[in-house]
Amino acid sequence: MGNKAMTFTESQLEDYQDCTFFTRKEILRVYKRYRAICPEVVPKKMTGDEPVKIRVPQERIEQLPELKENPFKERICQVFSKEGNGSLSFEDFLDLLSVFSEQAPRQIKVYYAFKIYDFDDDHHIGPADLEQVLKLLTRSQLSAEEIVQVCEKVIEEADVDGDGKLSFMEFEHVILRAPDFLGTFHIRV
Repeated sequence: MGNKAMTFTESQLEDYQDCTFFTRKEILRVYKRYRAICPEVVPKKMTGDEPVKIRVPQERIEQLPELKENPFKERICQVFSKEGNGSLSFEDFLDLLSVFSEQAPRQIKVYYAFKIYDFDDDHHIGPADLEQVLKLLTRSQLSAEEIVQVCEKVIEEADVDGDGKLSFMEFEHVILRAPDFLGTFHIRV
């Protein structure tokens, strides 16, 4: 590689390739984007455990053009933050962009969509989760009554086992029938 400074070791790059849907070149591009979000915090070269220790605040991540207008930006940051507070390490950021990449399999996208919609983290999407989803999707333009009606209809249509909430399998069944799901669940690197 000549005298060009390496951002990561060969071993780190291989590991990142193994656990993402990115090529080496794409991983380096992701790092460049990550560093550009907060250059005063993220060094030009990551060493040791910096890829998991250094964290960019959620407010800065949410300013990315791809997330800025996304009503779920806060929840997306929380789901991908290993700390759970929305701040992202490089590895968290890499995971986020990998899942939202065009190369990520549909099954992984469905899994993360479920996690994003499961606001209370109880491994089900219940009426309260659906209300939150609707409020975000409609930017609070529906009345409380309309939200309740839509939630009841979704549960009625998708809740196969009749427990009043959606399991992952029930959610997956609905999402797999949505033709535009893959087109909306991606971020270009």
